[in-house]
Amino acid sequence: MRPDPTVNGTATLPPARRGLADVVVELGFADAAQVRAASEAARTEHRPLAQVLLAQSAVTEDQLARALAERFGCEYLDLIAAGVDMGAAALLTPAAARRYGALPVGYVDDGVLLLAVVDPASTVAIDEIAMITGLASRVVVVAPAALERQIAALETVNSRVQEAFDEALAEHEEGDELEGLQDLDSPADPPVVKLVNSIIAQAVERGSSDIHFDPEGHEMAVNYRIDGVLVPASRVPRRMVAAVVSRVKIMTNLDIAERRLPQDGRVSLAIDDRVIDLRVVTLPTVDGEAVVMRVLDKSRGPMTLDALGLPATERARLMSAITEPNGAVLVTGPTGSGKTTTLYAALGLLHDGQRSIVTIEDPVEYGIRGVKQIQTNARVGLTFDTGLRSIMRGDPDTVMVGEVRDRETAQMAIEAALTGHLVLTTLHTRDAAGAVTRLTEMGIEPFLVASAVTCVLAQRLVRTLCTDCKHPVRLPPAALRGLGYQGHDDVDAFEGAGCSACVGTGYRGRIGIYEVMPMTDEIRRLTVERQPSEVIGRTAELEGMRRMRDDGLAKVRTGITSVAEVLRVIGAG
Repeated sequence: MRPDPTVNGTATLPPARRGLADVVVELGFADAAQVRAASEAARTEHRPLAQVLLAQSAVTEDQLARALAERFGCEYLDLIAAGVDMGAAALLTPAAARRYGALPVGYVDDGVLLLAVVDPASTVAIDEIAMITGLASRVVVVAPAALERQIAALETVNSRVQEAFDEALAEHEEGDELEGLQDLDSPADPPVVKLVNSIIAQAVERGSSDIHFDPEGHEMAVNYRIDGVLVPASRVPRRMVAAVVSRVKIMTNLDIAERRLPQDGRVSLAIDDRVIDLRVVTLPTVDGEAVVMRVLDKSRGPMTLDALGLPATERARLMSAITEPNGAVLVTGPTGSGKTTTLYAALGLLHDGQRSIVTIEDPVEYGIRGVKQIQTNARVGLTFDTGLRSIMRGDPDTVMVGEVRDRETAQMAIEAALTGHLVLTTLHTRDAAGAVTRLTEMGIEPFLVASAVTCVLAQRLVRTLCTDCKHPVRLPPAALRGLGYQGHDDVDAFEGAGCSACVGTGYRGRIGIYEVMPMTDEIRRLTVERQPSEVIGRTAELEGMRRMRDDGLAKVRTGITSVAEVLRVIGAG
């Protein structure tokens, strides 16, 4: 086992047991003749051997870092794959990180930093960082270019986010909140500002949909939701927790003195020509205040139907429903399953300038030119049902309702569909058949549901395998039983190994898996008879509906996703 280079708040390293030349040869990075020539040049030119090896292209920067790590008994770290904990990185300014050739990138445990260095022999720099941070350090070696890229990225995104916040705050009138922010922004406490900016900037760069600030004891964990899965991102030290929460509250115009009640706010930022909308909610938990930020990148724009991953048959069925002049098209699934994205894709197809389209949403995620979009506001009484009632007096052709949450909204949506309007909306149900029974359970008469609903689409989002590291595998039949596979032969599929491009997860991006149930005469009859969703679902299958698990299995066979991922989102069954 390698010695742990950490002692009493400062970093100490074991003496080098071998010369760098010997290590480079032993690791196979260069042959003995190359190293001898480089060693002779280093003596003649009075230059470090490491510099000469790089200048002569005998080794790469990455190989040199690995050799130095081996020589000093440290570990080598791939910064791209490992990532950086913003809570740790905030302890050192970018200028200081460049001066020392080192950057805190995480925590080994409470009170011990994981310190990435270019030269593990720089004990003076390592000890000074320990004095600045007040924490012991465990040293890992990184390539110089990787360290510089990371420092530059942190520096750039920090300044961009700070500029965006400054511009957003300049639009507000000066008041107590602004004065409070200026206090936090003072030189006395710059790490708080830098830390929050870095967390938000990194979340945007990594394509996170949500940022979770979760209190854990006296510290705070920061997690990103990336491709639907929470990923650890940072830890906020105890002494900065209260200031971080206050900073977030001030940026979003919340009451920093109120810690007993939930609050919600928002702020819009323009970063590198990208419009970022942050929706913030604070939650008073027993461990302290938790904060969740929803990150909406409005500059991306809505997706098209072609990009959703709908199989040809399912896409044709959905197209047939949304091109009807009237009726209700329901998109179902749990929170975060991409329902709104599908509705926006449908709107994009319908938005031809020849029909009046009105939406009521919470929140309005994307702006569409030429579409009248309404944001709900419960504080003034603008809810889905009241807004929908007003919309119907505004001569619409197509109406999109962000979500049917209650009987009143359901009744209005069904009535709108029955009176000659095309209504697109969402429900929270497990499958397509469950949407029909959910409406009747809400109190809508079955004959109205049967008459108004034309199509139900159920969906989930699965992560797609990383194209850089996925590799072929053969899966036994038992591994596929949960997806309904009834065969007895092994199946060719793919799995992700994990690489720097996907940050070691094996996945990058997401795609939908679907089932589309048209309201046929038989399903309408079962709806009127109040048959359970299981009966309706089986009938739909007999009439040709392909279940989500079948779509998932097809995407496994074609190497788009994995069995484990499909089972994660739909469960075994």
